[in-house]
Amino acid sequence: MSDEFYTLKIAGLERKLKMFSVSDSLDIAAFILFGDVELTEACAKALLEKCPDFDYIITPEAKSIPLAYEMSRISGKKYIVARKGVKVYMDNPVEYTVRSITTQKVQTLYLGHEDGDDLKDKRVLIVDDVISTGESLSAVQGLVKAFGGNIVASCAPLAEGDAADRDDIIYLEKLPLFFK
Repeated sequence: MSDEFYTLKIAGLERKLKMFSVSDSLDIAAFILFGDVELTEACAKALLEKCPDFDYIITPEAKSIPLAYEMSRISGKKYIVARKGVKVYMDNPVEYTVRSITTQKVQTLYLGHEDGDDLKDKRVLIVDDVISTGESLSAVQGLVKAFGGNIVASCAPLAEGDAADRDDIIYLEKLPLFFK
């Protein structure tokens, strides 16, 4: 752990993000929405202003859940969570496996037919907290496509590192990577 911070200005707010080492050569600034209602509300509102029309929101089971909830509350559209594990209530779940920079391991996301079937032929907005390597995003995209949903956009408050150069995502601010 580190005592260093990165100052982020986003959606009219300023936050000091604590720095953490993810490898011998790389640090990241931790953007955590959990517990920060003001930041979650501001980012949700700002992202919705930039996003196209949609019927459903989907998010991975991660720090983006409060953001998806708030975007759902504001827009009046349902949100769905792609789960990290199979739950007993899931009807014949579909799985998609990825490797994420923040989890530092292979992770599998699951979506059951009780939610996934609702996505067929619908306009789907993918919401995450930070898009970095795009692996988590790819997993959610794979699940949406498996259920016949039409992805209208993928969004996050932050694009980390090279993700800010992508033209297929919507984000509010760039978050640098810190190489040692």
